[in-house]
Amino acid sequence: MLQRILANLLDNAIKYTPSGGAVKVSLSEKDGEEVVVAVQDSGIGIPAGDLPHIFERFYRCDHSRSQPGTGLGLSLARAFARAHQGDIAVTSTSGQGSTFTLTLPKSRIPPTT
Repeated sequence: MLQRILANLLDNAIKYTPSGGAVKVSLSEKDGEEVVVAVQDSGIGIPAGDLPHIFERFYRCDHSRSQPGTGLGLSLARAFARAHQGDIAVTSTSGQGSTFTLTLPKSRIPPTT
C-alpha cells in the first residue's frame, strides 16, 4: 500500500508539472515518532476552492480534466495512509504548484535478543 501512495503522489506531480518544471521529494523525521515524505511540484497548482474536495472519490478539479484519470487516486492514497495510522495533507497555490505531505508513524521493531 505504501508503494501505491508514493506512486500516486509522484504520478500526479509529474502529470501536472509542465516541461521545465520541478518535482522534489524529501524525507524527514518529526519528533522521533513520525516519518514525513513531501512531494513538491512547480505545476499548475490547485485552486483554493477545490482543496477541501481533492481527497473525495471521483473529484477532479476543472483544470485537471484535460488529463487522464478517474479522480480515485488521492482518495485511495489517503485511505491507505490512514490504514497505516498516517495521513496526507496538501498545500497549494493555483499556478504555482503543490506540496503533498505524507506522515506515517515510525514502525516499532522490538529488540532482538
